[in-house]
Amino acid sequence: MKQICFILVALGLLSMTSCRDDFETEPSFGSLEFSRDTVYLDTVFTDIGSSTYSFKVYNRSSQDISIPNVQLNQGESSNFRLNVDGVAGKSISNINVLAKDSIFVFVEVTADIQDLSQNELSFLYSDQINFDSGVNLQQVELVTLVQDAIFLFPERFEDGSSETLTLGIDEEGEAIQIDGFILDAEHLTFTKEKPYVIYGFAGVPSGETLTIEAGARIHFHTNSGIIAANNASVQAIGGLSSDPELLENEIIFEGDRLEPEYSNIPGQWASIWLTEGSTNHNFEHVTIKNSTVGILMDSNDGSAQPTLTIKNTQIYNSANVGLLARTGFIDAENLVINNSGQASLNLSLGGRYNFRHSTFANYWQNSFRQFPSVLIENNLQSGETLFISDLIEANFSNCIIYGNESIELLFNRVEDAAFNYNFKNCLVRFRDFNNQFSENELYDFDNTSLFENILLNESPQFLDAQNNQLIIGEESAANNLGGQSTANQVPFDILGVDRTQNPDVGAYQSIQFEEQ
Repeated sequence: MKQICFILVALGLLSMTSCRDDFETEPSFGSLEFSRDTVYLDTVFTDIGSSTYSFKVYNRSSQDISIPNVQLNQGESSNFRLNVDGVAGKSISNINVLAKDSIFVFVEVTADIQDLSQNELSFLYSDQINFDSGVNLQQVELVTLVQDAIFLFPERFEDGSSETLTLGIDEEGEAIQIDGFILDAEHLTFTKEKPYVIYGFAGVPSGETLTIEAGARIHFHTNSGIIAANNASVQAIGGLSSDPELLENEIIFEGDRLEPEYSNIPGQWASIWLTEGSTNHNFEHVTIKNSTVGILMDSNDGSAQPTLTIKNTQIYNSANVGLLARTGFIDAENLVINNSGQASLNLSLGGRYNFRHSTFANYWQNSFRQFPSVLIENNLQSGETLFISDLIEANFSNCIIYGNESIELLFNRVEDAAFNYNFKNCLVRFRDFNNQFSENELYDFDNTSLFENILLNESPQFLDAQNNQLIIGEESAANNLGGQSTANQVPFDILGVDRTQNPDVGAYQSIQFEEQ
């Protein structure tokens, strides 16, 4: 009973002290301290709100004080927004701060570049937060870069609905629809002049080609992407860049949040979806990052040429799969995939595949991972239905398959369909501690008709795999492991380095790491 009384007394005291707004204060006297004297809100697209940024205001004195006014210097015309100690507005009066205590100030911005500048693609926009005035005036600077963009989105209708794309018919005969729109002729070429921001799925018209030029930047909102079907094609041909930081000639697909804390967050957008009936896709010098599925390749066009050719391309931070192919026909070289919530490469439901000098890694740490870096299947379970298709070929030459799990290569075969694969001159992570696969003929690494010159479980010595830096060092086990004939087919690595002499496996020739 005494304990209950004590709790009630404590709660009573807390209620009297925690929400005081009637304490006696002295006016602010210009001696506030701030955790930041300048708040940089990073880059935002025009008319898209920023993340919320914050800083603290300290009263170091032994007196309770009242700040007469906290306001944006540009007043109501400012594009910044404030929340001061729980009160929102652009001008807030009589903010009390206890002695030896502090308050939080939160800041956001939404700006239209057309209101700021008529001639610039980006504009540095700033304002100040004024604390008090006159001789007691103190200021915190606010700075953001507003960038112009081309916005592409579904049409919005008067009844509140929006434009959709029909993907087919479900088992009940109902149309399968997603939020999306068909690109018009004006937007069938993406240039590097302005970034593109896409809401929903941008559909390539039937029989048309979406051309993406070197240096283009394509940003996607949540659950957005690109979709191609019905003889549509995507040609994303970038170029080798001279600046490894700017990647000035690289084509980059990523989310629409530009703040640094979003730079490596998986699942910010959906996928580049190359559906059944699409054809003749080419990706070269491309970076795809932070999607749910980097590229989803459905079926092939039935021609003698690959439906998807992919070269010198990186796919990172996919919430599910980096490259998911279902009965696809893919030819790839200098392809790098890393950090996927499931598999980095999933060849599902058969197909035809050739990978040369590619690096498939998975160092995912965001959650528990049940899948290997590379998963190869000739079947797909959907509900109670098992779909089966021939794996005509899956050839890996001069490749690295590695990650932070013991086994990074798995096969899922059913006997009713072909299952053909071949690995030559590859470094593979396959440490079967429990002898789970010791009697499985699929993993007979001594069978030279399936595995030729395979090195198991030796370190590739990646520079920084967790941060997607998969270049290898001079002590890498991948050094000089490459077959010469494959190196002659792909004479330069992903960075343009000649590999025809003493080729290393994977997408990179080795370098000497600088001592840390």
